[in-house]
Amino acid sequence: MVDKAEAMGGAKVAFLGLGAMGFGMATSLLRAGFTVQGYDISETQLTKFREAGGIASSSPAETTEGVNIVVLAVVNSAQVDEALFGPKGVVSAAAEGTLIIVCSTVAPAYIQDLEKRLAGSGLLLLDAPISGGAVKAAAGTLTIMASGSADALEIAKPVLSGMSEKLYTVDGGIGSGSKMKLVNNLLFGIHLATAAEAIALGARAGLNVRNLFDIISTAAGNSWAFSNRVPHMLDNDYSPKSALDLLAKDFGIILEEAKGLKFPLPLGTAANQQVLLGTACGSGRDDDAAVVKIWEKTMGLSVATPVTTEGSGKGEVPEEPTVENSVVPDRVAFIGLGAMGFGMASWLVHEKFTVCGYDVYPPSLERFEKVGGISSSSPEEAVKGAQVVVLMVTNQDQAQSVLYGPQGAVPALANGAVVVLCSTVSPAYVRQLEGQLTGEGRDLVLVDAPVSGGTGRAANGTLTIMAAGSNTAFHRAGSVLKAMSANLYIIPGGIGAGSTVKMVNQLLAGVHVASSAEGIAFGARLGLNTRVVFDIVSNSSGSSWMFMNRVPHMLDDDYTPYSALDIFIKDLGIVSSEAKRLNLPAPMASTALQQFLSGSAAGFGRQDDAALVKVFEMITGVKVASPKVPLPIQGGATNNTSKFTKFEKLEKENTLQALPKEWPEDAVEEVLKVEKEGRAKVLVVLDDDPTGTQTVNGVTVLTEWSIGTLRKEFESSPDCFFILTNSRALSTDEATALTKEICKNVDEAATAAGNAGYTIVLRGDSTLRGHFPQEADAAASVIGEVDAWIICPFFLQGGRYTINDVHYVADGNTLVPAGDTEFAKDAVFGYKASNLREWVEEKTGGRWATKDVASVSIETLRKGGPSAVCDQLCKLPQGSVCVVNAASNRDIEVFAAGMIQAEAKGKRFLCRTAAAFVSARIGHRPLLVNPHDLGVDSHPSGHNGGLVVVGSYVPKTTTQVEELRAQCGDFLESITVSVSTLAKGSVKERELEITQTARIADHLLSTGRDTLIMTSRELVTGSSDKENLDIGSKVSSALVEIVSLIKTRPRYLLAKGGITSSDLATKAMGARRAEVAGQALPGVPLWKLGPGSRHPNIPYIVFPGNVGGPDALAEVVKKWSRPAKSSTKDILMAAEEGKYAVGAFNVYNLEGVMAVVAAAEAEKSPAILQIHPGSLSHGGKPLVACCVAAAKTAQVRNKGILRLGFECGIT
Repeated sequence: MVDKAEAMGGAKVAFLGLGAMGFGMATSLLRAGFTVQGYDISETQLTKFREAGGIASSSPAETTEGVNIVVLAVVNSAQVDEALFGPKGVVSAAAEGTLIIVCSTVAPAYIQDLEKRLAGSGLLLLDAPISGGAVKAAAGTLTIMASGSADALEIAKPVLSGMSEKLYTVDGGIGSGSKMKLVNNLLFGIHLATAAEAIALGARAGLNVRNLFDIISTAAGNSWAFSNRVPHMLDNDYSPKSALDLLAKDFGIILEEAKGLKFPLPLGTAANQQVLLGTACGSGRDDDAAVVKIWEKTMGLSVATPVTTEGSGKGEVPEEPTVENSVVPDRVAFIGLGAMGFGMASWLVHEKFTVCGYDVYPPSLERFEKVGGISSSSPEEAVKGAQVVVLMVTNQDQAQSVLYGPQGAVPALANGAVVVLCSTVSPAYVRQLEGQLTGEGRDLVLVDAPVSGGTGRAANGTLTIMAAGSNTAFHRAGSVLKAMSANLYIIPGGIGAGSTVKMVNQLLAGVHVASSAEGIAFGARLGLNTRVVFDIVSNSSGSSWMFMNRVPHMLDDDYTPYSALDIFIKDLGIVSSEAKRLNLPAPMASTALQQFLSGSAAGFGRQDDAALVKVFEMITGVKVASPKVPLPIQGGATNNTSKFTKFEKLEKENTLQALPKEWPEDAVEEVLKVEKEGRAKVLVVLDDDPTGTQTVNGVTVLTEWSIGTLRKEFESSPDCFFILTNSRALSTDEATALTKEICKNVDEAATAAGNAGYTIVLRGDSTLRGHFPQEADAAASVIGEVDAWIICPFFLQGGRYTINDVHYVADGNTLVPAGDTEFAKDAVFGYKASNLREWVEEKTGGRWATKDVASVSIETLRKGGPSAVCDQLCKLPQGSVCVVNAASNRDIEVFAAGMIQAEAKGKRFLCRTAAAFVSARIGHRPLLVNPHDLGVDSHPSGHNGGLVVVGSYVPKTTTQVEELRAQCGDFLESITVSVSTLAKGSVKERELEITQTARIADHLLSTGRDTLIMTSRELVTGSSDKENLDIGSKVSSALVEIVSLIKTRPRYLLAKGGITSSDLATKAMGARRAEVAGQALPGVPLWKLGPGSRHPNIPYIVFPGNVGGPDALAEVVKKWSRPAKSSTKDILMAAEEGKYAVGAFNVYNLEGVMAVVAAAEAEKSPAILQIHPGSLSHGGKPLVACCVAAAKTAQVRNKGILRLGFECGIT
């Protein structure tokens, strides 16, 4: 995205139309740094605008003084004409070349004609309709669909970016933006009318409509219109955010355009009739949510519902008994092992229930036996001895047959058994079935429990279940219901209430599938690129769960039947029948049913329900399927013809200062409260190298992952623990296998520890290197389908920022797009995309297109806070990928708090993040640790030298090593090992390099000298990714051998580079667990190695290869090295304290130096070498150099080098 303040800060803009939308848009421009001159016919609005910091004008002409951009946000084309061409209109005063931006919804033909009229006056025009509503207008987060000339687009871009979160350029010339808006408004209008119909049906059926809203908001029946307008209906609040009259005007334009194109809009026409009826009833000036009033007035019902805590809500159950207190049956019968049923039954087996299954399809029974289930030859046989019987069959006819047909279940049911009916059936049938079971006189009870969530959630026990029944039934079946669901809703109202909720959901879902087909086909008829239509509508008010889930099938021309078209004939037939019983019209559902009947009659009934679009293709000749193309979404990108967008470098301070103010509340406190109450899931972090502990403290790191070890960790009730996988050093196949193994052990350990809830985090490199998406796929294959993958590489300490979906790496005061850094050129994990949404497409090979990747914006984090994050996460389609923008630790803390809220509502996530997310998610802040904190100086090894091992080869590490040697050369010895010899030399050459390095280092450490072992800085590469990993492995194993051969325990151990630090900890030090003490520097973890390691409690500094400025490594080494002696006095005082003698000797030549050193070493006694001034005339600098060398290498205690005059000491 364009930086909103940087682009044209201080520039003047004229703004005409300060209504509900226009006022918010104009004030957004004020906040973005523009000077805005506004006009509106309402003096009240002008006064508000002055108070907000705008300049109020007396006419459209006056607003144009000194400006070259004029924005219009008026109601219709007549008002556009009046503002431009009327008395004191814009055209009369605008300078030649002024750009007119029309954001109003007008007909495409009108905007095309307007361009010609304005050209005659030397003025430019941009067609830029908007979507998002008054709230997003005020927040500056609208979606804008712009079309026009390249010059107009370039001029307008900063202004449009100041008002938008999503800015799209629509190809096809002027008017194409308005065409796109017609498609969006068509869908919004259909969804709004359907929401009113659905909520009225729920109210007429006796449901608590607030509970109904809560359930559907997280289900497949949801839409933008439902989520944003139904709350107004429930609150009886129709203060106009967007008036119903405006929607009537929009429908008029839409239907007139469709008429001219000879394109049928059956659902659009039906929705329009409801809107017209609403205006005729006097609600035209009310908010468009007032369309529901036609139901209230004609049907004598009320949908307004007070907010109350009574009744059951999400995840709640009746007070007595609760699901938690329900009995666990000895045996469960499961009838119907189709796509949904097999997953549900298999999960019950996984949860240790004894399950006997039946299906008419023998292969399903064979599969069920393989997962541990028991197969049976009939429903009668299946239910023998079962206390709970679950039915997951296609329809009510099948349900009746398996219960009461030949070899039916009911005669064989045990007294007191409970039947759980999970199929979608009519409320009337389920009430009838309750009567039949009661009539048996054997205490048989029924739970009405339709399900939602798809096959993936069925297979991992995370369905949404809408259950109704008696307390007795819940007591007997509650454990089974709980095991199969992530969201268990107990619906008040008795048998039939659950099926009624499901019926309302299916009404919405069915209409939304049909409207998706109608809308995307209309877009194709308008000449729009249907993939661009999909992306824009998905981010606008016309979106729905079904649109985002089904339209991709249409675009790919893929109608593999995930849910057959004929199923909606059954489901909408139930809606029609129940509405008739309730004496309630259902025009939207009835119209959609007719469309599905047309699709089935055309031969598409057994194809995926998305095949409904083929009806439009057949009768109109359009083709909806479209090849994948790069998205035309704007965001500060430069023009570039490559597949992935090229971004400019940014000036860091100005960019960060231009962002909205941070969320004012401390989100960490909210996280800590949830953690303290034990409501948060345990965070299990699979760390692909040890540097992921950069921001936490007091957390355990495990280097082995046996089920026993993991179980003990879960039983200790931690907030979080790390498992060091070091998978970045492995091949993709090895990393995938390892991730699966670890996740299986984690899952089994969590179950053994009492079903501990957990969330998996794949902690990876903040510069985007690593095995993505392969490790995520591997984890998902074990833990099951999740609601979304979260991608969050922000890491402040390393200078990694994600702004407008673009990931940047800070270099001083410059933000460099990640794709342009040296990290993107990694020989194994290289990439090109800087935009994270594009990066997902690149790394997944197009499995997720850029348009399919969601993102949480900085605006959402800073203006909406945790609750806005939660809302967005809860609305993501299942199986989404979502990237997280962040430019400060507060941003990531807000996101973490919102994610915890979403998890509390039953959402499940798999996270691929950098280290900052982990600490935010568990409420930790970095803790800097120094040697005194760990008692290093008092340990016997405190007098030894510290060991620094550098394996990382990235340019940043090379710079840091050079600075280390420059700053610490007085007390630090350097040993360079040849990468070429280690990786490509003979066995003998390699062994010699290793043993010589270890011998020298051991000697230096034992004499108190800090020692640097570093790999040579040349980059040695192979001919393939596998060969490159092999080279890295050989070098890392050599460093392990070197450190293993060193006998002296160092004062501290510092490993530079992720792979190096992992191998040294696990292989050279033999550590099986460690505790993260804190950080040596921000972003640099410091561990204490655990019991059983080679050097227990040794300070182990894990220094990432890509963190810190040029002098960061030197700063850490200076802090942790043994304090230097500054004078002879210090040396003598140390000797007095240690009760040993120090001799001082004048030396005149090399022989004298060697004699003193030999005697000192033999007696293990310190000595002072003093160069006699008289010897300098013939010995000179070489003699001084000899003394310095002797002081460095002599094997005596407390040695050091003093430079005071010509004094050199061995102490």
